[in-house]
Amino acid sequence: MHHKNYIVREPLLDSTQRVIGYELLWQQKGGQPVLDTDLEQLVGFVAEHVQHEEHGWLLRDKMLFLDAVPAMLSTDALFALPPERTVLSLQARTLMDPNTRAAVQAVRAGGVGISIRGLDVGHITKALAPYASHVEMRFAGINVAEQARTYAAAKGAALRMVGRPVSNWIDYDACATLGLEAFVGKLHLTPRPGNPVKGLNPAQTTILQLMQMVQNNDDIPKLEGVLKRDPALTYKLLRNINSAGFGAGRDVQSIRQAIALMGYAPLYRWLTLLLASASTSGYSPVLMETAVIRGRLTELLGLHALPKAEGENLFVAGMFSLLDRLLGLPMKDVLDTIPLPPEVVKALLAREGMYGPYLALAEACELSSNLVGSLAAGLELSPLEVNKAHLEALAWAQAVTQ
Repeated sequence: MHHKNYIVREPLLDSTQRVIGYELLWQQKGGQPVLDTDLEQLVGFVAEHVQHEEHGWLLRDKMLFLDAVPAMLSTDALFALPPERTVLSLQARTLMDPNTRAAVQAVRAGGVGISIRGLDVGHITKALAPYASHVEMRFAGINVAEQARTYAAAKGAALRMVGRPVSNWIDYDACATLGLEAFVGKLHLTPRPGNPVKGLNPAQTTILQLMQMVQNNDDIPKLEGVLKRDPALTYKLLRNINSAGFGAGRDVQSIRQAIALMGYAPLYRWLTLLLASASTSGYSPVLMETAVIRGRLTELLGLHALPKAEGENLFVAGMFSLLDRLLGLPMKDVLDTIPLPPEVVKALLAREGMYGPYLALAEACELSSNLVGSLAAGLELSPLEVNKAHLEALAWAQAVTQ
């Protein structure tokens, strides 16, 4: 399959700030329009990488929204995706065609979701129900709350409303109050107002101490001693390690066993994950999930060219690039508290050094930035390699953040 496009994603939040799905968009190098045939290929490619013969749907409870054209409604690849987790986004005007309407009804009967875009609020009626599961509304201009109210009033029983662009938390709250879901673009990277940030909490202080010990190569009993003071942390660490299937086919029961099985460098990775998830600074779950995906994606992208031993540092660079937001501290303060290798620091402060360009590419994939193509080309990564890594990181994060 000839890949020339890049997958970029945008998170979909429900009214409680939970990430309920992702929209995957094809993006052409140089911003040319994407062809219908490309969109059909996207479905096949996505199905191949997030639907596993043995493990089923790798994205757990997440939905995928895919850009669609009528031709896609009859593509075989559609049958490879779980219908209740798949939503195809169609332009409202395509429903004018009776053949498209018939195809949409067939797909809906099979349980696949259809999201209609570009519909005037006056046309949201019960008559849409056989054709659509979701209606997407584009907010125009300033008064999002007012517009959201109009949409909420028009909402048919079976239709779920999705708003975009929702670019600040006040607008998000207006949507949430009305029970609308929202595509949040880059909003999740902005702290919510009114959440006082307290810097590090006790759990995080313990984790930092452990990270320091791992970097100093302290012996296992010492590490165990620190962990014993925080049983909840030990539990979380073991749960994390087991969820990502580290334990060579068996559950890891003790910290000693965990360290023996995986060594110090991977332990450092798990501590990073815990440091972020132990945040109490009022950040939304979407930020945590983004950090995990970004960490894993940075790692997978870098491993094409860098030795496997660099994997932990790549992961930590990706993960830590959001730690300032997760902890509510400026990046400089974060770096003062945590001893990191100089190359990781370069990546975090300026996207430079050995890891910086991989971090910049991982970031671009999640911000629908049109720099994805040029950043990938600079690293001699093909669209296929970038897309595979992206979907793999998305799946990995689901296993770890549950």
